[in-house]
Formats: sequence, structure tokens, C-alpha cells
Amino acid sequence: MGKQRILSGVQPTGNLHLGNYLGAIRNWVEAQSQYENFFCVVDLHAITVPHNRATLAQDTYTIAALYLACGIDLDRATIFIQSHVRAHTELTWLLNCITPLNWLQDMIQFKEKAVRQGENVSAGLLDYPVLMAADILLYEADKVPVGEDQKQHLELTRDIAARFNHQFGNDDEPVLKVPEPLIRKEGARVMSLTDGTNKMSKSDPSDMSRINLLDPPDAIAKKIKRCKTDPIRGLWFDDPQRPECHNLLTLYALLSGKSREAVAKECKDMGWGQFKPLLTQATLEALKPIQEKYKEVMGDRAYLESVLREGREKAEAIANPTLNKVKAALGYSMPL
Repeated sequence: MGKQRILSGVQPTGNLHLGNYLGAIRNWVEAQSQYENFFCVVDLHAITVPHNRATLAQDTYTIAALYLACGIDLDRATIFIQSHVRAHTELTWLLNCITPLNWLQDMIQFKEKAVRQGENVSAGLLDYPVLMAADILLYEADKVPVGEDQKQHLELTRDIAARFNHQFGNDDEPVLKVPEPLIRKEGARVMSLTDGTNKMSKSDPSDMSRINLLDPPDAIAKKIKRCKTDPIRGLWFDDPQRPECHNLLTLYALLSGKSREAVAKECKDMGWGQFKPLLTQATLEALKPIQEKYKEVMGDRAYLESVLREGREKAEAIANPTLNKVKAALGYSMPL
């Protein structure tokens, strides 16, 4: 038997931050030898909310370069841009037509974002989970790395696949593979530097809430120095009354490579004035090789384009047959 297939992606909206890296990409890198990996830049998802058309293409290349800079190995993984594989949009339409509207209206992220957007909320935002389902199902992924906030979307993907198989396939020959979630608990939710109860996010209006992978050292030091803390001396994990303390200790453990037990012992008697320089140093040391590799990749545009061209070809070789299988199950004629 061959390796199980993994599919995941990140939107090209702003710079990647520590939450993206520690909660997703570093996990991809550590586990990439175990799976057949497909990692895409999901630029179609990026326009479900207002976006900057002047920077979308450049931001897309930036994310692809950061995949490589963070350690994605092209001998073990395929990197491609979602919109370059047209099967994503075509399968989305086909799945739309068998997905009940109330399934989409029940999505928590849609409800939250729709409230913020008001009358400007788009049909694309409502339909976002069907596009995500198409992304996953096209590649017959066995497992999908997801954070806790994406579990509901993956469950919807599973429901759509099961519904399609029930209506247009049979138990012996399902049309679509039903994927399983791959969730890593540690580091799965990196919280904001300004509010330890909220997830670190690119959509937060304050840049001080996150450490971006490409932030210069002085910016990183400033953000950590000014991050929210409390007046209590002594630092420890898992205190619900001290969410910022737990978050910063978790960041230190993940970035330094030390165990929680070692960090707890090291920091139990510290004040914030002692701890923050340690976290700053660990962050700078962890991000330095990523930033150096990123500059190297972005400095060779021809190389990056060749990676994405080859990635598109490999992705299409799997996505197009899946799309044709779905169309055949629905009763479509095939192109002559």
C-alpha cells in the first residue's frame, strides 16, 4: 500500500504569522515523510471577503515561497496555486447543486463573518465550505490537517461526500473518498499577543496582536515587550485565569524546542521582565533560517515559477480524473 494522501492550504491574505506556522505549517513539515502531500495556496478563498486586488498575485507567491522557506520538501510534497487548477471551481458548482442550503447557513464561521460584513456579505462567503470540500475531495485526500476552528468545515466535507455517494454511487464503488481529520493538539491554537482568549489571526486589525514570519528582529522584540501580561510573579501553564501566561509559555516551548515540563521548571519563579527576553531570543532564532530561505527563494523568480508550474501539472493529474468521475456519475457527456 502507498502512503496516505494529505491536502491542506493557506489563504494569501497578508503575511503568515506564528499561529499559521506553529498550528499548521510546521506540523506539515514534521510529518511530510509519512504522507503523500499536496499543499496549495487557496487564492480562490481569499476573495470571499474584501481583498486587495493590487497585491493578491504577489501575496500568493509570497505564501508559496514561505512554504518552501518553512521546510516543505519538493521530494515529498507538491505545492500549487488553487486557482491555477480549474477543476476546483467546476467541482464546487457540481457540489453546490447537491448541498442543502441550511447546511451552509449553520456554519459558525459564516454566521460570525456575516455579522461583521452586514449587507455586504457575499454568496461566496456562504459557499466557502463547498469550495473547501471541492479542494479536499478532488485529491481523494485520506487525511486533512485542520485546526479546531475548521473541524466543522471538514465535517461538512464528509457529509457532502457521503450524500453524493449515496445519491450517485453505491457502497461497493463510492464516487468520492470521505476524508478523516488530522488534528494535532499541541500548538493547534496560538493565541493573540494582545488578548490570550482570542486566536492569533491575520484579520485582527492590530498588527501588535501577532508575530509575522517576515517581521524584522526589532519589530518582534517590540511586540513581545508590549504584549499583554499580568502582575503576578511566577509563570505556569493551564491557568484559565492567566490565558496570556499560558499562551506565551506555549510559544516559548514550541519555538525553543523544550518540553512543557522543562519550560515549567525553568520559568516557575520568573517575572515577565526575565521571561520576555527569553521568548524574544527563541523567536528570533526560530525565524532566522525561515527568513533567510524566503529571501533566497523570492530572489529566484524563475525557480519559484517552475515549482508552481510543476505543482499545477501534478495537481491536475489527480484533480481532473476525479472531476470527470463526478461528472460521469451525474450523467454528463464527456468532452469529445
